[in-house]
Amino acid sequence: QVQLVESGGGLVQAGGSLRLSCAASGRTSSIYLMGWFRQAPGKEREFVAAFRWIPTSIYYADSVKGRFTISRDDAKNTVYLQMNSPKPEDTAIYYCAGRGLGGSIYRAVDYNYWGQGTQVTVSS
Repeated sequence: QVQLVESGGGLVQAGGSLRLSCAASGRTSSIYLMGWFRQAPGKEREFVAAFRWIPTSIYYADSVKGRFTISRDDAKNTVYLQMNSPKPEDTAIYYCAGRGLGGSIYRAVDYNYWGQGTQVTVSS
């Protein structure tokens, strides 16, 4: 099994910055891709960004491209989401997710492992 634990959420002003972390433990060798999703009240869970390591590839939702950056620290089994210039519409619970090979990178149902979520609130 794999455990994912997010941290770093909180309140941030629009135009500021915030970094989310996701630490993986357990059977991490089964993970080939980790991503971030978010869910705002009354909305579907949506894809934000993903990092695949074989082959190394990075994916972003159009809504965050150029503002958010996903990165990985192999030594710490941790994936980060650097949020620069956040907007009020970025307010949501952010979830870290992991999966093996196969399936869509953009669909939440294709991810096997999930963290508990961390709240991000962007004030205007």
